[in-house]
Amino acid sequence: MAASKATVNQQIAGGTTVAPAAIAGGSPFEPCVWGDFFRSEEWMRERADELKGKVRQMFGADRATSVAGMVNLVDELERLGVDDHFREEINAALSRIHSEELDAGMSTNLHVVALRFCLLRQHGFWVSTDVLDRFRDETGSFREDLKSDPRGLLSLYNAAHMSVPGEATLDDAIAFARRHLEAAIGKLGSPMARQVSRALEIPRPRFMRRLETMRYIFEYEQEEAHDATLLELARLDFNLLRALHLEELRTLSLCWRDLYSDVKLTYARDRIVESYFYNFGAFHEEENSRIRIIVPKVFVLIGLMDDTYDVRATMEECQMLDETIQSMYVIIICGWNESAASFLPEYLRVLYIKTPSNFNEIEDTMEPCEKYRMAYIKKQFKSQLKYYLQETKWFNENHVPGFKEHVDVTLMSTGVPFLFFVALMAAGQVVSKEAFEWAFGVPDMVRASGEMGRFLNDIASYKRRKNMKDVASTVECYMKEHGATGEEAVAAIGAMVEQAWRRINRAYMEMDRAVEPAARWLLDMTRMLEIYYLHGRDGLTYGRDIKDLVAFLFLEQAPL
Repeated sequence: MAASKATVNQQIAGGTTVAPAAIAGGSPFEPCVWGDFFRSEEWMRERADELKGKVRQMFGADRATSVAGMVNLVDELERLGVDDHFREEINAALSRIHSEELDAGMSTNLHVVALRFCLLRQHGFWVSTDVLDRFRDETGSFREDLKSDPRGLLSLYNAAHMSVPGEATLDDAIAFARRHLEAAIGKLGSPMARQVSRALEIPRPRFMRRLETMRYIFEYEQEEAHDATLLELARLDFNLLRALHLEELRTLSLCWRDLYSDVKLTYARDRIVESYFYNFGAFHEEENSRIRIIVPKVFVLIGLMDDTYDVRATMEECQMLDETIQSMYVIIICGWNESAASFLPEYLRVLYIKTPSNFNEIEDTMEPCEKYRMAYIKKQFKSQLKYYLQETKWFNENHVPGFKEHVDVTLMSTGVPFLFFVALMAAGQVVSKEAFEWAFGVPDMVRASGEMGRFLNDIASYKRRKNMKDVASTVECYMKEHGATGEEAVAAIGAMVEQAWRRINRAYMEMDRAVEPAARWLLDMTRMLEIYYLHGRDGLTYGRDIKDLVAFLFLEQAPL
């Protein structure tokens, strides 16, 4: 398409003409240069439905008769971002992949064995590391001849990051694969070099799914064995969804402009795009539109509160705001008492009044059978302010708490668990009451995600403090408690991030399947933390850190 447009431009600039004989059908005019670029949404949806039918046939076709073929098909659907259209077929395929062994020809193929291991663990199936023993020598080390198989090494590296605490085999696999991939990357062609580089930054099981889709759509076409049907469906689906995402972002931006103008808290972060991006990355599917609208609204609201405690309010004002909210039992039962705002400083009154009105607007979007969840959210919101107040007390008392005490408070003050609760509230009947109550019990999987949010944020801010009233970070608490240098503390906390991921993996594979949908969303929200804090950046506080990435995902066209 680009070449066609270039030809037209050259003809216009140079005054050349196209010979009538060269025009199809004898027309004196050149054919349309835009092709399918501006197809209507109706056409794209009809074409996508047609392609979905063809993909469903693949599950019973020749390419899916072997376990290896099924593994590759499911993997391609997930990487191309269209797996949500084939949930029943994929679930049936995964059961088969788990129950059947690879045939003899594929059981020694490192790429297929590692990909099967990774795929099953990512979907909550337990697979023993024994399946990797065939790739180890008599000393127990991974065979050196594997270094000539970069595709297999990449799959092994990604699979090994599905480890749980104590799996030494996968520790060895990570070190082995990383060493050889780093040595080979300069010799690899495209797109393998890009995929290896991406994985060495963030392994695929921890990578933002929507970003992987955007990258892979461009890379998949370069693979010899790519399937044209899957590629076209992925492009159509991506563009259809992006149109919806952009409309949502426009709506949210207008709502945020009104709120930000009303509260007039100019010291607070103006981050609606970054807030939407966080939720878009975890809940990109069309049916999750309500989550993508509601969670950012709450995200920016607690951001206003957080920045008020951290940046502007005095200790006395923080206590006054907290007492005004905490003393109001009627918040949960009957609503908010706006008259209490008369006791607050002027600059906090509008914020206080706007808070219940925003919660009420959210509650109005919920079905009667869902409204009970709002009581959980309001109660948790009150707790969120308690965590902010505790941090303010530590700062004002110049107190550096013990490492565990700090983590217990600040993993919650990150807002990561709270935003997860809000997402479940907004999810409707997809999430069961059992799953909702599981999450509010703050099980280890939720705690580990919150710890990651705290640790990655503190590593990023150790040398790049966000504001003058920041409480001592976990890095500084660790330094004081262990007599460590800053570099040693950062390394130790980085290791805790790794262990948190492994705890999440273990919890996901051990959990009751009734709460699996909620846990899967928590996984995706945790993956977003890796993107926000990659290489020590802070994409929420410093929006410029992820500006190019947001522009790439929302504005780059996936051509048809």
